[in-house]
Amino acid sequence: MLTVRQLTKTYTSGNKSLTVLDDVSFDIEAGQTFAIVGPSGSGKTTLLGLCAGLDRASSGSVVLNGIALDDLDEDERADVRSKHVGFVFQNFQLIPTLTALENVMVPMELQGQKGAAQKAMELLERVGLADRHHHYPAQLSGGEQQRVALARAFSNSPKILFADEPTGNLDPETHDVVEKLLFDLNKEAGTTLVLVTHDLELAAKTQHVLKLKGGKMAD
Repeated sequence: MLTVRQLTKTYTSGNKSLTVLDDVSFDIEAGQTFAIVGPSGSGKTTLLGLCAGLDRASSGSVVLNGIALDDLDEDERADVRSKHVGFVFQNFQLIPTLTALENVMVPMELQGQKGAAQKAMELLERVGLADRHHHYPAQLSGGEQQRVALARAFSNSPKILFADEPTGNLDPETHDVVEKLLFDLNKEAGTTLVLVTHDLELAAKTQHVLKLKGGKMAD
């Protein structure tokens, strides 16, 4: 599902260069759960962005669901993301002017899917928020917003889900609810899960853990 080879990312500013990822390689099979861990500044979010085609590597290659991302331009990579990829972010990234239902419908409507409202309601029901479907993000708690974000992430039936610190902004009780939903929904859909987290307990619940330190793979 995801093949990463010798991935390196270097940022240049003036005559200075900073390498934030250095020669990272790994494979993820379809349906696997995979965690990327490491201290702040170790390159976790950069790696996630490269794997998802949000950014382009300085060198190395990423093949997602059989598609070589390095060969694609920005529009083509956006098309791959809309068809194959789901996202969950630490800060939810819901659209504030849309209701919970409308937020979940967005990926389906962008693809021109029929029955988007019905599927969105089913997903909101699955995350326990069908009765809040008409509420706007500002009317929902952080945990509720993240559950809406989870429903949205699965709405386009992604092959792979990238989650960046999905429980990082939640209190312990809400953290446990969102964590369980994330793994349950992932298992039900047969989706491949790639998780960036500081939470080693959460990482330990995945099948494989990649440790980063200073942009390099660590033992």
